[in-house]
Amino acid sequence: MAGSETSAATTATPTSTSTSATNRRRFLVTSSAAVAGAGAALVLPGQRRSSAAADTPPAQGSSPARPSAGRAAPFGATTLETTARLAPGSGYRRLVSGPGWPLAVRDELAAARSGRADRRTALACFVQVTDLHVADVQSPLRTEFLRAGSPGSWRAQEALSVAGSVALVEQINALGDGPYTGRPPAFVMSTGDNVDNHSALELEWFLTLMSGGRITPNSGDPHAYEGVQNSGLPLYWHPDSDLSDQDKRRGLPRIPGYLEAALRPVVSPGLRMPWYSTPGNHDDLPGGCLSPYDPVLREYVTGARKLYSVPDAEVAALARVLDTGGDPKSTVLREILLRHAAGARAVTPDARRRMLTPHEYVRAHLDPAFAGAGPAGHGYSENQLDGERMYYSFRAADGVLGISIDTTYRSGHYEGSVGDEQLAWLERTLAAHSAHYYDADGRPVRNAAADDAHILVFSHHHSPSMTRRPDAARTEEKRHDGEEVIALLNRFPNVVAWINGHSHINRITPHPHPTAARSFWEVNTASHVDYPQHARVFELVDNHDGTLSLFTTLIESAAPHRTDFDDLSAVGLASLYREVSYNAPGLAAQMGGGVHEAMAGRAVDRNTELTVRRE
Repeated sequence: MAGSETSAATTATPTSTSTSATNRRRFLVTSSAAVAGAGAALVLPGQRRSSAAADTPPAQGSSPARPSAGRAAPFGATTLETTARLAPGSGYRRLVSGPGWPLAVRDELAAARSGRADRRTALACFVQVTDLHVADVQSPLRTEFLRAGSPGSWRAQEALSVAGSVALVEQINALGDGPYTGRPPAFVMSTGDNVDNHSALELEWFLTLMSGGRITPNSGDPHAYEGVQNSGLPLYWHPDSDLSDQDKRRGLPRIPGYLEAALRPVVSPGLRMPWYSTPGNHDDLPGGCLSPYDPVLREYVTGARKLYSVPDAEVAALARVLDTGGDPKSTVLREILLRHAAGARAVTPDARRRMLTPHEYVRAHLDPAFAGAGPAGHGYSENQLDGERMYYSFRAADGVLGISIDTTYRSGHYEGSVGDEQLAWLERTLAAHSAHYYDADGRPVRNAAADDAHILVFSHHHSPSMTRRPDAARTEEKRHDGEEVIALLNRFPNVVAWINGHSHINRITPHPHPTAARSFWEVNTASHVDYPQHARVFELVDNHDGTLSLFTTLIESAAPHRTDFDDLSAVGLASLYREVSYNAPGLAAQMGGGVHEAMAGRAVDRNTELTVRRE
């Protein structure tokens, strides 16, 4: 069996309603997809405009914040209601609650017809999270020293990834109904880079985060921090000391007790709805781009040495091969680690940091200890334990099919692709659920036995980051890039959207076809580790006029926008996690109107109604 199909536990009943970059190595390397702005229209709170967009009731953009149970913004709210903003000033800037973002109606692929709000029927509601990068920041195999060549190669907030992610789980649980359908989210899909460094320990933390339980975000010495933030090197932020490091010189504060607090146990409530998991390059590869097969690296990650600094020339050499992918066996890093072993800091070895095989990754998802709200395996099944297949389909709602594909390379590279076997499986799966589609030569095909479902495709990589690079781990198999996946999806009118992450930006791209019904949307969502720390709520509706609408609404974590440096509780740390990410090097200087559009996206990439034809 070349894949699996599982059944989502979807408890909501469809109702008719008239209510309405990237990784550390290479920042925004694959964010080149252009967005067609023509046809997009903004609906501001309290404003109606002429034409079809007026059919979206303004109350959706101006509704009062949801009940907050005494918690500060944005708890229980979406970015339609409020967004985090940097306060005016210079240097390190605090966060404040800003206005919400309006809905943008995008009708490049299908006309947004008048009266649709009175006709529409809810089909599905769900949440996408992506690029959580749950991180063991003390792991010996992390390459923080690359920061000597690029300030963005290390994140000052990374030690708080668990607390920040728990606050996102709390927000999803608090959301209630979707803002346009009145239907509660039926499931959550995590589209990869669930963990940061391909570690068994990080995976345990991620699975506990999603399913509920106690997480102690510490490794090595159970009583002491052994990472770069107490190394004495001014290359890194030292929040607990008076060291004049490069981050304090640009305004980051001194926060006594920060590192001790970052290692304290955190309790996740777990998602109250079923959740699914899609693999990303950081889930499959150490650092998201290193070889998982090298014996030196495999030993080093669990060992007793951690390298904090190397000569600038070696930093540049390593950054060069990581950028180009010209060293799939990680020879350059292996030689650096061996060459400087004597100068590395002694740390406490920890076998829990070990690398994972694809079999172990799937098996961990199937562990009953991480069942949470289900489904068993979170998309994966026992049928996938006999190989390396990490793709599957599932029932997202009545009449809606979800397809999760695996776009990762097994050898060391951050880009994505799919192989022959998976592409053939994807074609078969699409055809099995499409009563009408087109073959590779453009001829119509009928399949009377199909259930004719609306189809949502999920992956980690977005189309510009998928290449035909040979996979050194699977040299016999031809690889296929993003354009080939787009061409395949264009053959199936049932495909509504391709939903993904990886780029750490918000970007929505139309993929038109001369036959309008063969067009679909690609929705790329920002990460939860870097600014702007977003996830998305999706709502699919049938407008009963030959079109569907897919509403996308961004959400932030439940942590308050404002924080106090003296508040080192789990909630306070989650707020600080967001605030420090907004103060990344050079970020504030590139914000116009309080938004860094290269990462947060333009208005037409954030809160949207995306219309699509359906035959």
